[in-house]
Amino acid sequence: MDLTNAVFLLFNAFKALAMNLSWLDDFLALASTGNFSRAAEDRHMTQPAFGRRVRALEEWLGTELFDRSSQPVRLTATGEWFHRVAHDLLAQVARVPAEARTVAEAHSNSLRFAATHALSFTFMPGWLRRLDAHTMGGTIQLESDMLQRCEALIEQSQVQFVICHVHQQAPGRLHAEAYPSVQIGADVLIPVSAAGPGGRPLHTLGSSGSAVPLLTYSAESGLGRILRETRYAALEKLSTQTFFTAHLASVLRTMVLDGRGIAWLPKSLIDEDLASGRLVPAASEEWYVELEIRLYRDRKPMARAAEALWDAVRLTGEGAAPTGA
Repeated sequence: MDLTNAVFLLFNAFKALAMNLSWLDDFLALASTGNFSRAAEDRHMTQPAFGRRVRALEEWLGTELFDRSSQPVRLTATGEWFHRVAHDLLAQVARVPAEARTVAEAHSNSLRFAATHALSFTFMPGWLRRLDAHTMGGTIQLESDMLQRCEALIEQSQVQFVICHVHQQAPGRLHAEAYPSVQIGADVLIPVSAAGPGGRPLHTLGSSGSAVPLLTYSAESGLGRILRETRYAALEKLSTQTFFTAHLASVLRTMVLDGRGIAWLPKSLIDEDLASGRLVPAASEEWYVELEIRLYRDRKPMARAAEALWDAVRLTGEGAAPTGA
């Protein structure tokens, strides 16, 4: 009988007889130390109780595992074989919870997304509504966070998908690590100001006089990363002063509406503000930054519902040609 079959038969016998798997740890402790007293101490029990457990294992197997005539005690030939079996069995048992979760995941209808804050509020609801027919009636979980955190969540397989703004001049970690993606929308960053008298901007980029107050994104922000790569070099040639910094576009929007300065905000976030005239462009269109909205997926095989959604996005026109697939 080869080792694989022996392990399989022995494991099933353990289950059938409701054997206490902690006996395996007792056996390995004694095999490691060769001393009943020290092994009992390692297993946090008295030596007589430990000795009875080892003897119970040997009686169940019908053979001795240790040669007690020597000090330290040594494994018998059967003990040497069982030493390998015990390690394999414990490793197999340790894998059972993860394998059970994998089986459950494979048949799960749940969809787990991470999206940047701005897109969670503006883009995600309508996009998911258009895909209702492809979600298989399962639950949808959304983590709304900064881009760095979203990237970490998919890298750790805590979510299946990430939705974020992307610009070719500022590729993120998911692009660098070749996560498959598809474009599912477009957006544009517009430098805006609160409207003043006559609907003119309170602040104008490049205007003469005192330094123009800027409201900027923190280093952790994905939109901040894009702006640093696409517009900061040109901004250095102008008279500006960073007045306020925040992680979230929604926070910068509030500050712009309060007349505190200029910020580059996603058009998807400020459509109503532009339409009502509360916010107005603070620079010419050459300062705008065109963005893609991309859906990234886990590189590993996903649950049936997640794979079905991915296929639907690629095939139903909810995005451009996929990359990295």
